[in-house]
Amino acid sequence: MSAVVAIIGEGLLAEHVYGELSAQYRVVRQTNFEAGAPEAADLALVLHDAWHPFVHQQAEELLRLTGIPWLRGFVSFGEGVVGPLVRPGTPGCSRCADMRRLMAGHDRKEMWELQQRLAVHGGVPCDAWASRTGLLQVAHLLGAEAQRVLQGSQARLEGRVFLINLKTLKNSCHFFLPDPLCPVCGRLPDDSSLAARISLKPTPKISTDSYRCRSMDDLNKVLVKDYLDHRTGFLNSKMYDLVAPFADVSVNLPLFTGNEGAAGRTHCYAVSELTAILEGLERYCGLAPRGKRTVIHDSFRNLADQALNPVKVGVHAKEQYARPGFPFKPFDPDRPINWVWGYSFLQERPILVPELLAYYSLGCGDGFVYETSNGCALGGSLEEAIFYGIMEVVERDSFLMTWYAQLPLSRLDPYSVNDQELRLMIDRVRAVAGYDVYLFNSTMEHGIPSVWALAKNRKQKGVNLICAAGAHLDPVRAVKSAIHELAAMMLTLDEKFEASQEECMRMLHDPSLVQEMEDHSMLYSLPQAQERLQFLLDENRPLRTFNEEFKWKAGHADLTDDLQDILQVFRRLKLDVIVVDQTTPETIRNGLYCVKVLIPGMLPMTFGYHLTRVTGLERVLRVPVELGYAKQPLTLEQLNPHPHPFP
Repeated sequence: MSAVVAIIGEGLLAEHVYGELSAQYRVVRQTNFEAGAPEAADLALVLHDAWHPFVHQQAEELLRLTGIPWLRGFVSFGEGVVGPLVRPGTPGCSRCADMRRLMAGHDRKEMWELQQRLAVHGGVPCDAWASRTGLLQVAHLLGAEAQRVLQGSQARLEGRVFLINLKTLKNSCHFFLPDPLCPVCGRLPDDSSLAARISLKPTPKISTDSYRCRSMDDLNKVLVKDYLDHRTGFLNSKMYDLVAPFADVSVNLPLFTGNEGAAGRTHCYAVSELTAILEGLERYCGLAPRGKRTVIHDSFRNLADQALNPVKVGVHAKEQYARPGFPFKPFDPDRPINWVWGYSFLQERPILVPELLAYYSLGCGDGFVYETSNGCALGGSLEEAIFYGIMEVVERDSFLMTWYAQLPLSRLDPYSVNDQELRLMIDRVRAVAGYDVYLFNSTMEHGIPSVWALAKNRKQKGVNLICAAGAHLDPVRAVKSAIHELAAMMLTLDEKFEASQEECMRMLHDPSLVQEMEDHSMLYSLPQAQERLQFLLDENRPLRTFNEEFKWKAGHADLTDDLQDILQVFRRLKLDVIVVDQTTPETIRNGLYCVKVLIPGMLPMTFGYHLTRVTGLERVLRVPVELGYAKQPLTLEQLNPHPHPFP
């Protein structure tokens, strides 16, 4: 018996497709969904000569009830769109495709507003570029895909859309990922304490000298294919930096509020591109809950026995909250807020964490602090993600601890370690960019190797000083990471600094003008700001070897064993490690996990002098004594009053 095809719509495209299919299949037609969905069909085709979002919404609602798979074809601003093939009950619907295509576009705000208007008021009957020749091409692609579906062959448009330029007839096929927040096909589970439990599993390293459980060769098979596409990817562009001393690649994460860049920095552009994609995924996961649905909205007072006290992670001072126009309000234990489940390794139980601390874009206006991406990390396993999340918290904490307490750190001799790559990196920075690199041991009481890296310009023009940090069980890896961060800014900031010296001078005299992330590094581009770093730049300080300074011994073949060692040290110090799983359906499809690590007591990185957070963090006052840098605990008044130089 011949298959039944339902064509819903009218216009030249519908006529062309009818002509292609009617000789082989039984085709039933209806102009719209006013009479409901077709009663019995093997495939439905929703076809128009223009863009009608409202009709596609109706198709999603009505055809889902019948279980009929469907395919759409339409014309939008001179472009024919075919797909996706929607199978009711399967993630990846037409709305997902529209959202991905809209977000990847440069005019996403305007297109979103237009889509909303068309969904309410309908659209024009025919797009101006919907020529007969162009529509014939669209009809041919539609007919070919319909044939594959009806004959049981592998469909090309499940999770994909064809785009046809009706001026040139050039066409391309684009993959898109289902939107986990889609109101049509999204199926997010509710957040729960049961799902938040973490039981660490063995995680063999890919080699004896690695701290990863997935190789780049393995990830190379999926990263570009699934995540980077200029038309439908949630990462929609890439850029190679040919100025930086090393291979620097950035990718763009498009958001309604603007574009968010993510960078990869290695010695090879191909690897840097993959690293940038991983960084973009991490940034995406940390913006908002996309892997589970937040369900708890209550006050801390009502949840105190199972919740993190937000004051323990550092808040702003009373004087800051009292300033006119300050964007946050003091934490109120009686005020209901959203909470998500995390896991406390110190208490060995699930714990509730304010949502605005677990996802860093939340909290403006209604929050009590602004949380950055501090502690967010992506890994090839949950254990790997936790490991690197801890490393980032430690890196930022050691930098800020050094800055606030003005610790005279030991200066490291980079040539004291037998690592030719490190030597070549330092030599290349000096030869290509004209900077000398100074390294300092910023390891705190936990013993995890941490470094402060400082680059000093040898040239007459450009930025004077650049600072960065690194932390890793292998101190050489920590140093290399910090040098990559330094190198990314050396030559790119020179020109900007030359054009903005007056603004930098104003920030030097008025720290309240340090408002954005880049302001911190630009301020210390000034030679006049160097005196604020003299506690590090004492030329009489003797150089120390890596063996003299770093005592952590790590020789495990399994990354989980390294992680357990770290957790044991933190338990001894009564420092909790709280992990919130930020993993989304987009990442878990390829075995990639993302977490947010919070370690109450450690200093959170903040950007903007007005957003400094040290209240509630007494550790910054006592650790300098424990490490022998001070004879008695510091007071808040003794802390460094200047904006920090972290880039």
